[in-house]
Amino acid sequence: MTHTTDFPRGPGRAALPPNLQTALWLADMGLPALPLREGKLPFGNCPACTGSFCGDRPHMKAAGPCQCPAPCHGWAAATTAPNVLTSWTWASAWRQAEAVGYHPGGADLTVVDLDNADAMTWARENLPVTKVVETTRGEHWVYRGAMRSANKVRPGIDVKSFMQYARWYGPGAGSITLLPDAVRALVVKEETTRPLRVEVDSSSPARAVWDRSVATGCRHTEVFVRTGLERGLARIAACREQGAGSTAYGVARFLANQHTACPGPCGLEILGDRIIDAAVAVGVPKAYAARAVANGFTAVAVRAS
Repeated sequence: MTHTTDFPRGPGRAALPPNLQTALWLADMGLPALPLREGKLPFGNCPACTGSFCGDRPHMKAAGPCQCPAPCHGWAAATTAPNVLTSWTWASAWRQAEAVGYHPGGADLTVVDLDNADAMTWARENLPVTKVVETTRGEHWVYRGAMRSANKVRPGIDVKSFMQYARWYGPGAGSITLLPDAVRALVVKEETTRPLRVEVDSSSPARAVWDRSVATGCRHTEVFVRTGLERGLARIAACREQGAGSTAYGVARFLANQHTACPGPCGLEILGDRIIDAAVAVGVPKAYAARAVANGFTAVAVRAS
C-alpha cells in the first residue's frame, strides 16, 4: 500500500508549515531536525513503540532493531533526510508542532544551555567565546565537537550533545569554536559526584584530558592531535544506524599511525577512551568498542614492529 504525502516536495517549500520549512533548512545544513510539541517536547511514540516494545532504535543507548517511520523516540528521530521530514507519517506532527528541535551530537556539535543570568556570567568568565544563541530564558553556547550529554552540571547549566535534542532558536551570532576541555570537564565532574552525599566529590576526574602532561614524548602540536581526534569522533557519531564499531577501529588505527615516529609517550590511551565513549554513545556495547580501539592500536604497533 502506498501513501500520498500531505506535504509538497521540491521547490514548493513556501506551501509547507513554517516549522517544517525551518527543519528542511536545518537538514540542508546537516543538522538532524525533529518537530517539537507544546512545552518544547518531542512527540510521543506511536503505539508500536510505546514502552520500548519495538526494541528501540539501533543508535540509542539500548540499541535495538526499530525502524519505525514515525517521529518516535524523541531525539533519535531527528533526521536530515527531506523525504522523511516531509513524509505522511510526520505530517500530523508538523501540523501540531510549536517549535523545531535538532540533535547536536548528530551534527558534531555541543550546546551549553545557560538558563539564567548567573549561568551566563559563569560561562563568560570560564568558557571560550563561541557562537551564542539567545533563548527564552538565557543563551545557548554552541561548540564544534560532540560529547556526552548531562543535565544540571552546574546550577542553570545543561550540556546537550549525544542522545539529546536542543530547541532551534535561530542562527545566533559569532563563529563556532572547537569544543574546549572546560566543557568536557563539566560532564566528568557531574558523573563523579556521589548522589547520596551533600558534598561534591572533588577527586580527580574519571577521564583524563589529553595534554602535554600525558604526552611528553609526542612530536605533534595539541591543535594537530585535537583536530584529528575531533574529526574521528565526528565520523563515529555519523554512524547512527550501523558501522560505528568498525569506524572506531579505523579511527584508532589512523590516530595511532600518526604517532609511529614519536619517541613517546603520546597519551594514546586517553585518545582511545574518547573514541570508546563516542562509539558507546551511538549504541556500540562498551566491551566491543574497547576491543575495536585496542585492535586498531595493536594493528599499527604490529605493523611498525
